[in-house]
Amino acid sequence: MALDQRLADLLRLLQLEPLEVNLFRGESRDIGTPQVYGGQVLGQALVAAMRTIEGRRCHSLHAYFLRPGDFNAPIVYDVDRSRDGKSFSSRRVVAIQHGEQIFHLSASFQVDEPGLEHETPMPEVPPPDALPDFEALLQANPDRVAPFAARLLEHKRPFEYRLVDLPSFLDPTPRPALKRTWFRTVGRLPSDDPDLHRAILAYASDANFVDTALLPHAPDSRRLQMASIDHAIWFHRPCRVDEWLLYVADSPSASGARGFARGAIYSADGRLCASTAQEGLMRLR
Repeated sequence: MALDQRLADLLRLLQLEPLEVNLFRGESRDIGTPQVYGGQVLGQALVAAMRTIEGRRCHSLHAYFLRPGDFNAPIVYDVDRSRDGKSFSSRRVVAIQHGEQIFHLSASFQVDEPGLEHETPMPEVPPPDALPDFEALLQANPDRVAPFAARLLEHKRPFEYRLVDLPSFLDPTPRPALKRTWFRTVGRLPSDDPDLHRAILAYASDANFVDTALLPHAPDSRRLQMASIDHAIWFHRPCRVDEWLLYVADSPSASGARGFARGAIYSADGRLCASTAQEGLMRLR
């Protein structure tokens, strides 16, 4: 079966070009956002770090978005091999565009080993097949979609989303800061490589995440300035991003023109695969 073009484009985006030892270049892509989508830089930086590691898996990463990325230009990733120990390795990746740092990431890798285990149970939610498709909701309600969101519709995404909770453009009433979404890639990936699935999970984890902090406020989008400040992921267990995953996000705090969100990503059979956290600018102009 032929690979969906949207998935082929995503895989090509994550296939970095080696320039020199520890130095890689990635393409940028316009997906309808004003600047490079943060998940793209997250995924590419993680791939760059992975290219310098053998026999170890990323278990956590912490990143800062420093400047908006230009999707009309490539991004260079410079990897610092900070440490290789007996069980753990550490890498730092700096993303450079037009001669300036736009992003940096620290990632830790570990040799696979057994140990004590527990996990928070997955909340009870309807299955994805019983829920509305996000893109279908957008297309069915064009008059209720903000101009910036309408531009996103022009670009086909490599993921499908099923919403447990109504999106704010259909229900703008202030409500608790909780968002639950099923997601997966639009087709089966051609590889079982856990590193590939981790990189794509990093890519997907930034989508509409810190927006959770807006739900109690319902601000006028014309007055709102938003931007990701940082992002963190902890990979707990392997998962496939071409099978349904539940992203549960909440926001315990907003203050100082910043909103904070945290997330848990579960496989359909209830395993906690990853945890995320992000703070973003939420400035009313």
